[in-house]
Parts: sequence; structure tokens; C-alpha cells
Amino acid sequence: MSEMFSRNVPDSFNILKEVTVGIAGCGGIGSNVATSLTRSGVGSLIIADMDLVEITNLNRQHYFQDDIGKTKVDALSTHLHNINPDLKIITHFGKVTRRNYLDLFKNVDILIEAFDLAEEKKWLIEGWMKNNPTLPIIGGSGLSGTGKTELLKVQRSGQLTLCGDQESDMSEGLIAPRVIMVANMMAYETIFQILKDRKS
Repeated sequence: MSEMFSRNVPDSFNILKEVTVGIAGCGGIGSNVATSLTRSGVGSLIIADMDLVEITNLNRQHYFQDDIGKTKVDALSTHLHNINPDLKIITHFGKVTRRNYLDLFKNVDILIEAFDLAEEKKWLIEGWMKNNPTLPIIGGSGLSGTGKTELLKVQRSGQLTLCGDQESDMSEGLIAPRVIMVANMMAYETIFQILKDRKS
């Protein structure tokens, strides 16, 4: 399968194939981050979500009509294996909670926060930083509406990276290009940090 990644950035595949990324949430952010990481050559993913695919998800999430009614983790796992059959995936169908998140993601090199609700984002980020002070976490903040593209940004502070405009909220609605832009900012930051750390 290494031929698939022959046009990657030189030497990146040998690093990325050894990495495990955790993704908490498989909606608009999580499903698209997972897809980009798989296409980039990340070797292992641990994905967790409690939802089934609904028709309203299809405007921005990496699912299809045939997926409606399936668990998001199973549907996404199938799609990712269709991209790279060698990808290792551990799926968890259930809610990510304060009690189980450390166990679910205990073997990851980096964690993606892909929750919808601000209060859930807050406890996951704060809890991760407290309990895993050396492991990066990348989150999304502000990806709704139709604001100017140039308002999207990356903010880094220690082990935390936030991508988005930092201000829009879900009440403004969601449109695929903006959601996927933020998801791909997060995916790129994941790869950037992995390569930077492994090459330094």
C-alpha cells in the first residue's frame, strides 16, 4: 500500500504510518479529519461516537445515503478502509464521557476534539491537558455560518491547538465548505505537529 502514498511529502509516510490518532466525535469535523488523515498515511485511528447517521448529516459529514441508520463509527470505518485497506481502526460506539475518555484514548499520540457542544469541548480539552500534559490535542472552535474565509485561523498554546474563527456558533447553521475547511486545518495541524516532533 506504500505506493498509494508515493506522492506524499518525502519521508512523511514512514513517520505517519507509525502514529495513532484519537478522534472524539465522528460528525462534520471528526469524519472529515479522519478521511484526510487516512489519505495522508496515518497508520492507526481510534474513533468514538454515539450517533447513527441521519439524512441531515449528509450536507457536511463524510457519509452517504446508504449509511443512513448505521452507526457513524461503523460507516466511517468502512469508508476509511475503502481508501486504505491497511489502516488500523478501533471503533467505540457510545458516548465519550469524563469517566471513559482517558481509557478510550490511552494509546494515542495526539487527540482530535470533534464535539458539537461548547461545554463538552471545554471539559475534554481541560481534562486532556491536565492528565496528558505532553500529548497534543487539537480542537475546532467557530466553523458555522458563512463568514469570511480569512477569519479562519490557527491558535497554538502549548499542547493545545484551536482551529476556526473562534466566535461563530451553531445557531448560524452549517455549510460543507466551511466545516471541511476547519476539519482540514485540524488534520493538517495534526500532521504538522507529528512530523515536526518526529523530525526534530
